[in-house]
Amino acid sequence: MSNKTPNNKYINRTLDHLSPSNEMPIWVFIMLFVIYFAASRVTRLTASSQAVISLAGYAVPVFAFAGVLSSVCNICVILLTTFCGKKGYFTSLAALTLQIPLIIISVVKGHNLNSISGVFSNFLAIIAVTTIFFYNIKANKIQMELRRQAVTDALTGLPNTYAITALLDDLIKRREKFINVTINLNNIKNLNDTMGFEAGNMVIIEAGRRWKELSESDSTRTHDFISHLSGGEYALIIRDYHSCEEALDTIRLYEKALHSCFTINDCDLFITASFGYAEFPTDADTLNLICTYSTAAMHEVKRKNSSDHILRFTPDLIKMEHTIEIEGKIRSALENDNIFFNLQPQFDMSHNLRGFEALARMRDSDGTVISPGEFIPVAEKVGLVDKVDAVVFRKSAEFFGEAVRKYGLDITLSVNISVRHLMKNDFLDEVHNIIRLSGIEAHQLEIEITESIMIESVDKALQCINGLAKMGVKIAIDDFGTGYSSLSYLHRFPANLLKIDKSFIDKMNMSKSSKEYVAAIISIGHILGFGVISEGVEEEAQLETLKEINCDYIQGFIWGRPLMPDAAEELIRKCAGDTEQNV
Repeated sequence: MSNKTPNNKYINRTLDHLSPSNEMPIWVFIMLFVIYFAASRVTRLTASSQAVISLAGYAVPVFAFAGVLSSVCNICVILLTTFCGKKGYFTSLAALTLQIPLIIISVVKGHNLNSISGVFSNFLAIIAVTTIFFYNIKANKIQMELRRQAVTDALTGLPNTYAITALLDDLIKRREKFINVTINLNNIKNLNDTMGFEAGNMVIIEAGRRWKELSESDSTRTHDFISHLSGGEYALIIRDYHSCEEALDTIRLYEKALHSCFTINDCDLFITASFGYAEFPTDADTLNLICTYSTAAMHEVKRKNSSDHILRFTPDLIKMEHTIEIEGKIRSALENDNIFFNLQPQFDMSHNLRGFEALARMRDSDGTVISPGEFIPVAEKVGLVDKVDAVVFRKSAEFFGEAVRKYGLDITLSVNISVRHLMKNDFLDEVHNIIRLSGIEAHQLEIEITESIMIESVDKALQCINGLAKMGVKIAIDDFGTGYSSLSYLHRFPANLLKIDKSFIDKMNMSKSSKEYVAAIISIGHILGFGVISEGVEEEAQLETLKEINCDYIQGFIWGRPLMPDAAEELIRKCAGDTEQNV
C-alpha cells in the first residue's frame, strides 16, 4: 500500500478548500447561451425591420433596438468566458465567429446596411473574450501558486500548520480514527547557538526530507501525513492502522530515520527527536485536545530526557481540570474588570527613581487575589495573555500619564508585552492610541519583550519594534540570558535596555563564575549601547556587587516592592519634591 496518493489527494483537496473554483454550474452556462442565442436572433430581425412603434407618443423605428440587443449578446459572451472557463470561452468564440458570415449575408442579400456595425461589434467581442480568457489563465496560475504556498512550509517544502489543521478538522468531522504525533527535534536551539541558525535550518530541512520520503514510501503499513509546524517541531498523522502497536511501529520508523548522522558544514551530527502522541477519539475527541495532549506527551519525553523518545498521552500528564478552572477565572476577571496592576519601582544605582514596571494582577469573583504565577501561565496557554496585557497596559498608562502630568517628573513606565500580543496586526495602532489617550510622552513608555520573540518571527518582530522605535517608545529585552540569546539578532533590535533575570542575581555571589556571567551580560549590553537593569535584587551584598560590575539600574525588594497605584503616586510625589529641593 502506498501513502503517496492519499496525501497528494488531500493536498489538492486542501487547495480547493482554500480557493473554491469560480466556474459556474452548468445551468448558468445553459441560461447564458440561451439568452445569447435568443438575443442574437432577435437582433438580426430588428436590424432588418422597417417597422415603427410608438413609445410614450414618439415614433421609434424597430431597428433602433438592435444595438441594445447586440449589447445583451456581448454581455452574455463576456459572462460565459469569465465564469464558465474553457467551455464558456470556446462556445462564445464559436458563436461570435459564426455570427459574422450571417451578418455579412444579411448586409449583402438584404441590403441591410444597419447590420454593418454588427460585424465590427462581433470582432471587438472576440478580442474582448480572448483577452479575458488568457488573462484568467494567467491569474489562475498565480492563484494556484499562492494557494500552494498557503499550505506549504517555505523552509522544508512540507505541508504547513494550515494544511495539517485542515486535515485534522476533516478527519474529526468524519469521525475517522487516527493518531496525532507531535515531534520536536532535540537540542535544536543549542545547535542554533553553537553553529548558527543556518546549520539549524539545514538539520530541520534534512529531517523533513527523510520523513517525507518515509511517508511517501511503502515502508510503513499505514497512511502517514507529515508536516512542519515551526522551528524543530513537526506533526505526523497516522491513519489506517489495525492496532496501536502497528501505529507505534510506524512512529519507531520515523525515529529510526534520524539514526544515520547529519553532515552539516563538514560536521557529522547525531540528531534525535521527542515523539508524543494521542489517539482520536480514544484519548481526545476535539481538535484542540488532540493537539494539546500529543504536545503534552512530547514535552514529558523532553523533560525525562531518557533513551525512550516515544510516549503516549496519559491523563496525569496534564492537570486539565485546574487549567480549565483558572481559564474560567481569567475570562470572568476580564468580563468583570477584575484585572488590575501593581507598579514596581526601578532605580538607578544612586537610588534615583527611574520609573515603574507594570505588573499584572487578578482578583477572583470573591475578591481573592490570584497569584500571577498561577494565572499568567494559564493565560499564555489558552491564548488570553494578550487580553490581560491589553487591560494592564491601558490601565497603568492612564494612571501613569495623569501622575507624571500632576507632578512633572520625567520617569518611565515599563509594560510587559507577550509575543502573542506583539504579533497582533493592530498592536502599533493600540500603542499609538494609548499614548494619545493617556497623555504619556512616547519616550516615557517602555515595552518589555522576551527573547523568544527572536525565534517566533524575527522579521515581523523587527517590523513592529522598528515601528515602536520610530514613535520614540523605548524597548527592553526582558529575562535576558534565560531564553534563546543570539547576538546576531540582538544587535539588529533597536533596544534600549537589557533586563537580567532574577535567577542570575540569586546565584551571583555564590561563585566567581556566576558573578563573571552577570558581569559579561552587563558588558555585552554596554557594548551594544543598551542600559542594563537587574531584577530581583533583595540583598545588600547583591547591590554592592552590581555597583562593582557597573550595572545601571536595579529593581527588587531591597528598594521597592510592587505598589498599588496610590502608593506609587505617593512615591512619585516624594521624588518630585526631592527633585525640586535639589534644584
